[in-house]
Amino acid sequence: MGDPRKFSNKYERPMRLWDLDRLKDEKGLKRTYGLKNMRELWVMTQHLKKARRDARRLLSLSEEERARDIGKLMNKLHKLGIIPKEAKLEDILSLTVKDVLERRLQTRVVRKGLAKTMAQSRQLITHGFISIGGRRISAPSYLVTSDEEERISYTRPIDLEPPAPVEEAKEEEKAEEKAEEKPAEAAA
Repeated sequence: MGDPRKFSNKYERPMRLWDLDRLKDEKGLKRTYGLKNMRELWVMTQHLKKARRDARRLLSLSEEERARDIGKLMNKLHKLGIIPKEAKLEDILSLTVKDVLERRLQTRVVRKGLAKTMAQSRQLITHGFISIGGRRISAPSYLVTSDEEERISYTRPIDLEPPAPVEEAKEEEKAEEKAEEKPAEAAA
């Protein structure tokens, strides 16, 4: 049998948990990108920290060692669509968490016009209405690669338009007119 596995966190908590400036910034990002909680933001920040850490490590290496390892990091970030193909290693150090948050499926669905708001996008994804290349994805935090971006679509047809209130009002008026006509006929 053995002991149960102990999963490690995919994020690190901030050193100063109650720093007012950081809390304001994170709250704004949470609202803008429709995140459920701060943990989702911290996970995306961890992705960015790892890329920047690797870039700093590569900058400290000699030219021949750097040339050998730089391709993996640059290809990974280009494949995710975070940096352009002609970007340099120094450009990785200037990335922000917004660059990573823009690659989330939830954000890509809104940017593509499949949903009107971030909340609606999150709901469509979690309820299984969004697929990438015919494969249903139910995680709003899924990082979409640049190849997959064109293949984001609805899994099944869905109508996001609310029913027109004008038509309902017209139907109610017709019902009232019919109700008024019946007593007039009964009196005659």
